[in-house]
Amino acid sequence: MTGVAGFVGSHLAERLLSENYYVVGVDNFFSGHRENLASLLGHPDFTLHERSISEAGLLRDLKTEHPDLESCFHLAAIVSVPYSVDHPHATMEVNHQATLHLLHEAERLDFRVFVFAGSAAEYGDDQRLPLKEEYATEKTRHLSAYGRSKYLASREVATSPCGIALRFFNIYGPRQDPSSPYSGVITRFVSMALSRKPLTIFGDGLQTRDFIYVSDVVAAYLCAAKLCRNSSGTGKRLYNVGTGRSTRILELAESINNLAVNQEKPAFCPERPGDIRFSAGSVDAFLRATEWQPRVSLREGLRNTIEWARGGSKKK
Repeated sequence: MTGVAGFVGSHLAERLLSENYYVVGVDNFFSGHRENLASLLGHPDFTLHERSISEAGLLRDLKTEHPDLESCFHLAAIVSVPYSVDHPHATMEVNHQATLHLLHEAERLDFRVFVFAGSAAEYGDDQRLPLKEEYATEKTRHLSAYGRSKYLASREVATSPCGIALRFFNIYGPRQDPSSPYSGVITRFVSMALSRKPLTIFGDGLQTRDFIYVSDVVAAYLCAAKLCRNSSGTGKRLYNVGTGRSTRILELAESINNLAVNQEKPAFCPERPGDIRFSAGSVDAFLRATEWQPRVSLREGLRNTIEWARGGSKKK
């Protein structure tokens, strides 16, 4: 698994270990955190390799050391939209080119499964809601190098005999670092609310997002891997993963302030370049292809995230 020290990667690794899989984790700690690995380090079925996905022969080396490897969950990436706007070439090299090298290496090594973490940013400024998988095309106007790089990588992965690409919408939950410039809006809002500060909203707050809790994302990864193993390896495998419901940022801010008992009114800042205005995904295709469905409501997920941020639960 690449990106194992990340917010989602650490949750996925824990789940795999709980189901008695051996996990080989890769991270160079560009945006991952060692503290996310607290429950993994020392586990007899977990091995960490501090390496970059841009290194040549990465999967070959790992396969040599761990001969039973047959599945790759590829989560590592440059994940910040603002960073990608300022560093488009570096973003394309990591998110697109390095992904293709890993994919082709997985094919040569006869991997059965290669699950790629795509993004709703692949749809660019498309306003046809809910967004369907076929809406993202070569003609899509991507608003950032992040969105473009993820689209190109997803397109390639989805046509591989061992590949499946999942376009995730806005993931949130425990371990998402509020101090990081790469953090999601929910984690930042929770941190501000618990500090009794005004929640900072970029733009007018009427923009919408499809928020999905991290445990539902982990379940989607497992269902995707199962789908890969059980399929014939033909056809295009590319799916949205979200809740199919959109929430306004203003409504989100109000919910978090209420749950955190924060009386401060939001503070509005200029809209950020590269940000998408409206977003909600159709998840019908993934529901038809697998047994997966989102189970955690936004309110329940917000409660869990606030509890974790308060220090009440580090393992949710």
